[in-house]
Amino acid sequence: MTPLRFSDHSLRAQIALVFGALVVGLAVLLSLAFGELLKRRIERDAGTALQVIAENAGKLLANGLLERSREAEVLAAAEVVWVKGLDTPEGHHMLARSQATQPHSVWIGVADAQGVVRTATGGLLVGQSVAQRPWFQEGLQKLHVGDVHAAKLLEKLLPPNPSGEPYRLVDFAAPIRIGPTTVGVVGIHGSWEWTREVMVSLTPAHTEDSAVELFVFDREGQLIYAPGGQTQALREAGQHLPAGAAAPGDRAASPAAVVPWRDGRSYLTAMVPLRARSSASDLGWRVVAREPVELAFAEASRTVRMALAIGLAAALLASVLAWLAARRLSDDLYALADAASAVEAEKAGARIPQAHSSREVRQLSSALGRMTHRLLASREAMEEKVRVRTLELEAANRALDLQARTDALTGLLNRRGFETQMAFALALARRSGRPLSLITIDVDHFKRVNDTYGHEAGDEVLRRLARTLEVRLRNSDVVARLGGEEFVALLPDTDLAGAQAIAQSLVAAMAGQQDPVVGLITVSAGVASMRSLQDNGTDLLRRGDAALYEAKGQGRNRVCVEA
Repeated sequence: MTPLRFSDHSLRAQIALVFGALVVGLAVLLSLAFGELLKRRIERDAGTALQVIAENAGKLLANGLLERSREAEVLAAAEVVWVKGLDTPEGHHMLARSQATQPHSVWIGVADAQGVVRTATGGLLVGQSVAQRPWFQEGLQKLHVGDVHAAKLLEKLLPPNPSGEPYRLVDFAAPIRIGPTTVGVVGIHGSWEWTREVMVSLTPAHTEDSAVELFVFDREGQLIYAPGGQTQALREAGQHLPAGAAAPGDRAASPAAVVPWRDGRSYLTAMVPLRARSSASDLGWRVVAREPVELAFAEASRTVRMALAIGLAAALLASVLAWLAARRLSDDLYALADAASAVEAEKAGARIPQAHSSREVRQLSSALGRMTHRLLASREAMEEKVRVRTLELEAANRALDLQARTDALTGLLNRRGFETQMAFALALARRSGRPLSLITIDVDHFKRVNDTYGHEAGDEVLRRLARTLEVRLRNSDVVARLGGEEFVALLPDTDLAGAQAIAQSLVAAMAGQQDPVVGLITVSAGVASMRSLQDNGTDLLRRGDAALYEAKGQGRNRVCVEA
């Protein structure tokens, strides 16, 4: 079925639709505006909450790095133990006790100044050289805290990681000095599991409306921690510090921003740089907290849906009230329309009734009654006037068309009228296969006539030539003035030889006349004929003009045929 246009509905339906659409539009605009304001408020609040979580995680990580580095310093500063040697039972006992108080220290050892491990927890790596390890080289000079790295020497010696992932370690090292002499280095390999426990302790439990996750990125933006054992998978997927995650000092309005992640989803994301407690533990880490946008803004979405539902209900109520209010008005309008239709159909006794539903409708019905009476009286007069005007207009159009196609001076066709006739003649010649020729004629020395005797004499010469052409040519021939002193004659059913003979007679006829003012008038003529079905009017005229110019070049008062 073809859907109804708005104008096809009844008045009460239109009023109800308009009121309903206005209320719906207003409800949608208010809901969207309210939802946007609420979304911004929730984004700011959720961003603040994410920032607080990330800052707390950063503080715990910074404190942990400081404590571990101090532990390395305290062990290295036990000169009373190391003065007896680097592999004494006292030293070994001290390392074991330190490991017991810090379970995430998977290995604590002491290497001499040459890099050979002299004592270590669990006896691991004792007697092996660690001289090429960064923690040893840096630890000879000062307190050192190393970034996260894989366990190279210890991976096969340690028991399986409880998380099931490969061991990843953070190194702490400090020089052992007896007096001014550095005799060795204390090294601590802390398990990265310590970071996971910190993050888990600060991450809120996942609920239907919340799913906060914490990540850690290093100084270069590489991912070094992801929750749920996703670290390796996300690193292989190329996850870096998300673009658009602003540091607290960079943000202008909100502590968090919605940014895309490598998993193809967008998250409300807050980033906090790790504020190191000492220069040695300043690793440039950044803690990032994120929450899925659909969960972060769930409350705003619910509120917008509720506002839209309320708006739609209000629109429905407004439409019903508007429909009821328009019902009485539409009944009178229907009655007026039926009466007007009866008047139009010229039914006996038809008249416009008086309506009373409102002042405007009452005035309308009175005006319609008076107007109907006057319209019926003037219709016949108007129809007669239209008939007369139509006949006059048709005659004027015919006269204008003739004027547009006729040369005012000679009464012959002008170029426009000739082109129409030539197109018809060419089409007829192509269809019938009969010859078609053309003669171009030009008055010799016409400029001299105008300059010597005046333009009125020149005009009379042109009219004389036009009368000669009309008298000498057939009724089926088409004669026209192309402009100035140039004339053309189109000769249907005439070959080149016949056209040449006709042109010669025209030239002779003009030469045999005497103008009372100018005297002897001669003309030159060029003859061309249609050569093939591909010939067009332009080609025919061009060849006729070329022959005309040849006649003028040979001395005028003659006929030349196309080459």
